[in-house]
Amino acid sequence: MLTCFAPDLTPTATTYQLSEEESKHAVRVLRLGTGDAVELLDGRGGHYRAEIAEANPKRCQLLITAHDAVPPRPYFTHVAVAPTKNVDRMEWFVEKAVEVGVERISFLRCARSERRELKLERLEKIAISALKQSGQAWLPQLDEMQDFAAFVAEVTPETTYIAHLEEGERTALAQVAGAGPGCCVLIGPEGDFTPQEIALALGRGIRPVTLGASRLRTETAALAAVFTAQLVRD
Repeated sequence: MLTCFAPDLTPTATTYQLSEEESKHAVRVLRLGTGDAVELLDGRGGHYRAEIAEANPKRCQLLITAHDAVPPRPYFTHVAVAPTKNVDRMEWFVEKAVEVGVERISFLRCARSERRELKLERLEKIAISALKQSGQAWLPQLDEMQDFAAFVAEVTPETTYIAHLEEGERTALAQVAGAGPGCCVLIGPEGDFTPQEIALALGRGIRPVTLGASRLRTETAALAAVFTAQLVRD
């Protein structure tokens, strides 16, 4: 069944027109016709079932046949990560994190960051594609890149953890992530957080955690944090 992203769809709607891109894909690529079923996701918990009323390759018209409201997850997962120099690795992370289930992704500008700027448009498209592929009902929030110090000043310390590689006592994320209604995990750049950044986070009451014995790449560590939070939630 074709799954489409429909952010402007409302629960009271009885009809819907696909975008020109989605219309072309449905009619000319998939060769769907009148009466064929289509699934719609609004990214806000709305799940709609529809059928094609007019198979126009530019303005495909749908008839809404059913609507379900999927409630937000009871546990909120937020990962804040310093983007890698190779943007393809961040694209991979965003895709997989959406598939696994994440509520929010923030991007950090750290002292050792190799990438100082990041355009969200491409990442947002990848997140939407992953939403459709996985059937997730909620599209995660993607935040513009922010300086580490500014970000740390805004978070709730009690549910925020920093996964650094410096020596010292650290608790396994799996042991603490489920202590509250959600968690935020900070993942540094390839060169790790600086001692000053770690001290700043710890001074705010953010607790240090480990994701395991292996030294993970940035995007792998970020995905491991999402997956660990999912295991705790489930």
